[in-house]
Amino acid sequence: MPDNNDLLRTAEEVFGWTELRQEQLLGMRHLLDGRDVLVVMPTGAGKSAIYQVPAILLDGPTVVVSPLVALQRDQVTALRASDAPHATAVNSAQPAAANEQAWQAFTESRTEYLFLSPEQLANAGTLQRLHQAKPSLFVVDEAHCVSSWGHDFRPDYLRLRHVVERLGHPPVLALTATASGPVRADIAEHLGLRDPAVIVAGFDRPNLHLTARFCTGDEERRRTVTEWVSEQAGPGLLYVPTRKDAERYAADLVARGLAAAAFHAGMKAADRRRVQDGFMRGDLDVVAATSAFGMGVDKPDVRFVAHAATPGSLDAYYQEIGRAGRDGEPAEVILFHRPEDQGLQRFLTARKLDRECVREVAAAVRRRRLGIEITELAQRLDHSR
Repeated sequence: MPDNNDLLRTAEEVFGWTELRQEQLLGMRHLLDGRDVLVVMPTGAGKSAIYQVPAILLDGPTVVVSPLVALQRDQVTALRASDAPHATAVNSAQPAAANEQAWQAFTESRTEYLFLSPEQLANAGTLQRLHQAKPSLFVVDEAHCVSSWGHDFRPDYLRLRHVVERLGHPPVLALTATASGPVRADIAEHLGLRDPAVIVAGFDRPNLHLTARFCTGDEERRRTVTEWVSEQAGPGLLYVPTRKDAERYAADLVARGLAAAAFHAGMKAADRRRVQDGFMRGDLDVVAATSAFGMGVDKPDVRFVAHAATPGSLDAYYQEIGRAGRDGEPAEVILFHRPEDQGLQRFLTARKLDRECVREVAAAVRRRRLGIEITELAQRLDHSR
């Protein structure tokens, strides 16, 4: 059985890392021992290393569930830039021929790391191919997405427990930068983790300077936020509660001479991609965004993150401010708040249960005792996934 020396030697020879943090080594050791592991480590602390190194020492490929194509692309690119074994991804952004080539390399044992989105695992053919390959490690990135308490709850993550069991329950590694006690419990339950080793590293980011500023009225806050942002050295992010706010603040900042743009879920996918790519290239000083802008954004030189209102949860706040100062240099974090913000968040998150929809879904599932794919079910009932 490989020991710490094997892990350290592999990390240096393959990835060029001359040392590993104690939390990284502990997580790696548990995986090599065949144990499920839940890791909560701050952004930039090297969570991905916890699976990248043991994967080389284990027999069989590693499957990584990652929620965004941009995240998959970054991770595959980083692995290919090292001396690590081959890494590839299968996702909806690639041509069918490219996905088929990736699958062929995976099933022929020419790929060590395969990146998939949770939506891909709704496909019976995908499960069959994974089952045949007998993966030795199953990784869930951004694992807070599995939790109804989490700010990025993704229903497609809820099927991962069944996928893991279908694959014979290889060691499972769940990774996230932020997870409170209830979220950690949710992750363990919904992924079906068996007596997991839970590793929670410190979440302090000493290079971030946090400030809060109280505002008495909306107009005063809008003016104060715009003035503060326009005086900062960018690039930076301004988080706002509504789509209308994103458009208004972006227009205000453009009027002050900044290269600014709005980003929210109501925009066309091509427009969202254009804004995100422009921000990553450095073409934009500021993006005024709702919480839709986040995962997949790994820009090291973000010099500030401002919130024009109190976000929905501490988990969400920590995740969003974590996009500042990833290069280790100083960055400013500021929250402009009013007591009324909590009322707005309660309004935005309050949703009544559609009982008729639940009855339709239950009846359809009951009729198909052998199971039905979610995509087919959504199409048949004319509901969203």
